[in-house]
Amino acid sequence: MTGYLTLTLSAALLAAAATTAQAQDWTKSKWGAADEIGAANYMTPELAVKAAQLVKTGKTYALGIPVDSKTPAYPPRGFKVTIVQPGQAGISGLGPSKTTYNDDIIEGWAGVGSQIDGLGHIGVEHVYYNGNKLADFADPTGLKKLGIEKVPPIVARGVLLDMAAHYGVDVVKEGTAFNVKEIEEVARKQGVEIRQGDVVLFHTGWISLIGNDDKRYNAGEPGLGVEGAKYLTGKGVVAIGADTWALEVIPFESKNIFEVHQILLPMNGTYILENMNTAELAKDKAYEFMFVLGQPRFKGGVQSMINPVAIR
Repeated sequence: MTGYLTLTLSAALLAAAATTAQAQDWTKSKWGAADEIGAANYMTPELAVKAAQLVKTGKTYALGIPVDSKTPAYPPRGFKVTIVQPGQAGISGLGPSKTTYNDDIIEGWAGVGSQIDGLGHIGVEHVYYNGNKLADFADPTGLKKLGIEKVPPIVARGVLLDMAAHYGVDVVKEGTAFNVKEIEEVARKQGVEIRQGDVVLFHTGWISLIGNDDKRYNAGEPGLGVEGAKYLTGKGVVAIGADTWALEVIPFESKNIFEVHQILLPMNGTYILENMNTAELAKDKAYEFMFVLGQPRFKGGVQSMINPVAIR
């Protein structure tokens, strides 16, 4: 009996050790110890060419939203623009031609309005993508690794999943989670397949609350669930976005805080696109399109405001 218990305990310890090892695997990128771009590695010139072949009408869609000081954002973020006319006070203009001009000063957070979350944004107990530890790469003057400037231009096949149409509503209810069942049902209904190298966007109607019900907009949202996040990263998508402020479902599915962010950014290097203006795509039933993004390259930045373009 003693030998049996010893073997049983040994097996249990080995299983526990294996589970612990698997849990730590996310700290090592499959693209190597020096990798800083994560799922962007899935993009290839061949996939960019295939994405370009989706353009049939030439119609373009701006996926970014206008931003001003009233745009609701995750606290304590804020944003404002100040317009100035440098060196022109008291004169009719510069030089004989009397040239005048306006300049703008931007004060605020990069994570306001439509934005991309870089791989240095979210961590697990101060460990970030590819095992980078906060103390080793985060600096008040800019990230030493995983800066937003490292993200290459994203040119990919875009897929829209119209969750509002799926539920038959204009605005999907907060707390509604999109997991494997929901994602597969909508994809099948729309006749689209999610493939490696894609950018996947969810349309929920949530962004229509901005300016109409900012309190509700900020309080929660429908969005990607934990199971759905694991499913899409398993597909090898480059980025996942939605017309919501945090992409993932809120209230959260468990006591874990921003667990979907953790699954996507540090564990898989999958980029997050927030506050995407998907309304026109949904209206046109544009479920497949060419997606193009070249974000501002703030050196050492964590995020960037963006205005991606969908072309079909």
